[in-house]
Amino acid sequence: MPADPDKLAAPLSGGNVRLELRTEDHREGLRAACAADPAIWEIYPFSMLGEHFDPGFDRIGELSRTRGWVNYAVLDGDTVVGMTNYIEPGRFQPVLEIGGTYIVPEVRGGPFNRTMKTLMIDHAIACGYTRIEFRVDARNKRSMAAVLKLGATHEGTLRQNRITWTGYVRDTAIFGLLADEWTNRE
Repeated sequence: MPADPDKLAAPLSGGNVRLELRTEDHREGLRAACAADPAIWEIYPFSMLGEHFDPGFDRIGELSRTRGWVNYAVLDGDTVVGMTNYIEPGRFQPVLEIGGTYIVPEVRGGPFNRTMKTLMIDHAIACGYTRIEFRVDARNKRSMAAVLKLGATHEGTLRQNRITWTGYVRDTAIFGLLADEWTNRE
């Protein structure tokens, strides 16, 4: 089955985890969620704090319109706790990235994040994607460990490949997860 990026844009849910297609209605909830961990934004490519929030929110929406990103607001029940995206879903190649993810500290490191990623991976595979990538700032050891727990393979690190909003020249760790690895996991 060929990958179908048009089917990606669908709400997803499991238990208390809800992924809603991000809209203007999520702006203020996401602003509050992003403010819950000011220190984390130092390792993101762009900031979603203070005066940077509205331009960042709008930029992500623009990437949806111009490059096919699928933007999600992440909710714990009815409360916005973060955001995540399908990035650059291929129309002719069955590859996409899950990234641009931020969730508040209270739901990190436990079953919430695992459920969120499982929903996204299962849905991407159901839409015909056979390779899912994760690109993580090499300083973000917690996120790299979480991606490895999903069963992804560290395939290498791109050295000094991105300049963040702070001017830091980061290394990006690349992880890949193949559909058959995911569906055949124990």
